[in-house]
Amino acid sequence: MTDDEQPKPLYWEATYEIVLSLMEHHPDADLDTLGLQELYEWILALPGFADEPILANDELLTAILREWYEEIGEDL
Repeated sequence: MTDDEQPKPLYWEATYEIVLSLMEHHPDADLDTLGLQELYEWILALPGFADEPILANDELLTAILREWYEEIGEDL
C-alpha cells in the first residue's frame, strides 16, 4: 500500500468522516438494532482510526449513530 492509499486518520470529533467510513465498511448495518457497544467496536476497527478509545462516551456514540441515520436518510 502506498502513502496515497493510507486511510486518513480518524478522530472522535470527525463524526461525519466516521459515519462515511462506517457506511463503507458496514453497508448492510441495521441501525435499529445496532447497540452502542457494537458501534464503539466498529469505530475502533475502522482503518485509520487513531484516537484514544477511552475518550468515547454514550453521548458521542449516540451523536454518531444519529448522524448515520441522517446520512442514510438523505440517500433514500
